[in-house]
Amino acid sequence: MNRRQSWRHRLTVPQFTVVTGLLVITFGTLLLASPLCSSDEVGLWEALFTVTSAITVTGLSIIDVGADLTFPGQVALAGLILTGGLGLMAITTFLQGFVQGRSGLRQRLDKGRALDEFGVGGIGPTLNQILLIAGIVIGIGTLTLYNFGFTDIPDRGQRLWASLFHCISAYNNAGFGLWRDSLVGYRSQPVVNGVIGLLIVMGGIGWRVTNDIWVNRFRLARLRRLSLHTRLVIRTTLILIVLGAVGLLFTEHFATEGMVEQLSLWDKLQVTIFQSITTRTAGFNTVPLTMETISDSGLLLMIILMFIGASPGGTGGGIKTTTFAALVAATRSTLRGHDEVVVRNREIPAKVILKAVGVTLGSGLFILLMALLLGLGNTTAGTPGIEAFSFLEKLFTCVSAFGTVGLDVGVTTQLNRWGQLVLMVGMFVGRIGILLLLSAVYGSRPQNRVGFPREELYI
Repeated sequence: MNRRQSWRHRLTVPQFTVVTGLLVITFGTLLLASPLCSSDEVGLWEALFTVTSAITVTGLSIIDVGADLTFPGQVALAGLILTGGLGLMAITTFLQGFVQGRSGLRQRLDKGRALDEFGVGGIGPTLNQILLIAGIVIGIGTLTLYNFGFTDIPDRGQRLWASLFHCISAYNNAGFGLWRDSLVGYRSQPVVNGVIGLLIVMGGIGWRVTNDIWVNRFRLARLRRLSLHTRLVIRTTLILIVLGAVGLLFTEHFATEGMVEQLSLWDKLQVTIFQSITTRTAGFNTVPLTMETISDSGLLLMIILMFIGASPGGTGGGIKTTTFAALVAATRSTLRGHDEVVVRNREIPAKVILKAVGVTLGSGLFILLMALLLGLGNTTAGTPGIEAFSFLEKLFTCVSAFGTVGLDVGVTTQLNRWGQLVLMVGMFVGRIGILLLLSAVYGSRPQNRVGFPREELYI
């Protein structure tokens, strides 16, 4: 017993995060596979894949959520999405306080680093803020969709649940929907496009940015009162949305039988803006996504957007917008011959740039490893008429899984269990974070205080 307690006390926050995530996935799998929550079409494997996708707020699915899950199953899935989106890391640290039985300054600082600057004040106030903001935003979105969005659903109970479920999924950047074709039926509905898109953005920018804007709501005329993090996240997010929409409009305009070729100008704008928003984080789609309906250039652009992803503290994945902005700023400083990286008259510490490089390189190598593993042998499920997937299809699916996006071009359901296992591991690693996972594997090591002589290296 003493040895067991000693082992629990030696767990670092990253290790405890991984263990807790696996335990939640195990419990959720058993729950979702039960007759109360699903039909006979959902076995343990299908439940495991779906729960992993929900906890990692990805949205990739090998079942029809609306048809294969009962109402209690859909409620359980929504709860798993909330757990993964809002509380996986926060709840993990909260539980660790009970398990370890101590919470000194050193431990709180350790928790703050693992939770990306939650700080030394404890997890309680932060968790309360996260839940409060999420509750208000999801509630307003649900009422709007109920009254002005899903008006084609005659049954009020079904309309209310559809509105609530999709708002939970959108705010947590999960991408799960109650209909097999996602939101294709609401392609021309501006309220649905606007509410879902706005919820995705608000969930993706993170509670820290939302809270900063709310605290300074009466002084927004002077943007300098906002933190550099908030300004950089908002600016980068808007730029990526605009560039993504313009890029998709450009690539698909010249594509034969592309996804926007037959649409009116207004519908084209709605589709490209919505797809630019959802591609980075959420995984909803208002047009069918297949190799026949989207060009290779469009797929490559979407891969780049998925790789960048959401923002720190948000409910999305990817390398994060601030990481991308830091790399762009470092590249600009290098080209100008500057020794310091300066953004908005603020110098960015060298350790932040090194972390950005590490996250980007580590994420890129892991995605290539996933694509390599998918290329081992025949990864299709043996369905007649299904040919081997191209490398672009596999790369798109791997980036979608690692970036916890959930967009699919028809690959996921056709993979065998080996291919789906690769995606599950990718989803889990992408949600935990590559650096946090490496910290869990290697543990915390004291920094080497020995200095070494410097020598130039030709780059």
